[in-house]
Amino acid sequence: MYGKMPELKIGNLIAKTPIIQGGMGVGISLSGLASAVANEGGIGIIASVGLGILKGKKKDKIHEANANFFRDEIRLARSKTKGIIGVNIMMALTDHQKLIEVAVEEKVDVVIVGAGLPLKLPKSVTDKGFNNLHTNFIPIVSSGRAAKLIFHHWAKKFNYIPDAVIIEGPKAGGHLGFKAEEIQSENSTLEKILPDVLESIKPFAEKFKKEIPVIVAGGIYTGKDIHEFLSLGASGVQMATRFVATHECDADDEFKQMYVDCKEEDITLIKSPVGLPGRAIKNEFLESVEKGNKKPFTCPWKCLRTCDVNTAPYCIANALVAAQKGKFKFGFAFAGTNAYKIDKIVSVKELMDSLKLEYLSEITTMKLDPEKEIDNPFTPIIPDLGMQNSMSAYK
Repeated sequence: MYGKMPELKIGNLIAKTPIIQGGMGVGISLSGLASAVANEGGIGIIASVGLGILKGKKKDKIHEANANFFRDEIRLARSKTKGIIGVNIMMALTDHQKLIEVAVEEKVDVVIVGAGLPLKLPKSVTDKGFNNLHTNFIPIVSSGRAAKLIFHHWAKKFNYIPDAVIIEGPKAGGHLGFKAEEIQSENSTLEKILPDVLESIKPFAEKFKKEIPVIVAGGIYTGKDIHEFLSLGASGVQMATRFVATHECDADDEFKQMYVDCKEEDITLIKSPVGLPGRAIKNEFLESVEKGNKKPFTCPWKCLRTCDVNTAPYCIANALVAAQKGKFKFGFAFAGTNAYKIDKIVSVKELMDSLKLEYLSEITTMKLDPEKEIDNPFTPIIPDLGMQNSMSAYK
């Protein structure tokens, strides 16, 4: 077993590979990508945002279309795999409650909730009792403070705590949960945030006698990176950028090629119309916006609560849909800091195999050179229930 990636256990689920494929909207990670990742032992994630507009539905039918197409994608993914399938739902979406209901009705394995604190959940879900659901809930946080707030609220209101937690660091693509001045701060690195979150949720894990895996995201690129964060106490990683340049990714080939062609200097921070900083690949569309050129639009639907239609320089939903279809004259691609390192499009299997080999190489190197061993001052959040420590698979 030495050198093999450990499994990732979340509630009653066991992923053979501790990799969650990050949810990417609009339409970048749908049933095609998610099922391919699940078939390779990871956790495949369908992004729920914007499916109605992606399918070309009219404004007055958009919320209904979102729910219907979301349900279709979940069922389609299930038809392609017996692996673990989850969804990503943004709490900032105006229809997030309905989307959570659909996910639970379809018995997805995990619901990852981000872009806001999941303090209010659908009554139709909470009334059933979390222990009676097939679905595991995983919030995304960017600090120990946020994690503690969520866990405290759930414990008090639901007598339940999340089944895992994802920490998304400042190197991620898309909208970031940091203020612009925090993104470059040394205190905002995953290495700094991870121990803070581990300590913040430890009392809850002990009180509920429940194993709480902590997963890290944002800037994870190689098998060596995976090993590094597992050594620091994480139970798994979430990766999104790497999965864009795969044959199974649901985006247009032009979108994937944007990743292959970009250079390090092309990865830039932008001011999103929804009031958050974001990381994307620079192109003519973004350069035009940066110069102050407004892109006239009619709001297709009030997708995000934080968007001010009257002051927004462009419609981010329209821009992301255009990009997904390869029409970069009208949109742009979100991407993580390491997107420029991608030089070709591969299959999901090739990518997963390469990550495993890189991980094994790092383990082998450290075994041959004990001086490179990193002492782990933190242990995964696992109460004393006789459960196997998630690090034991490669100790």
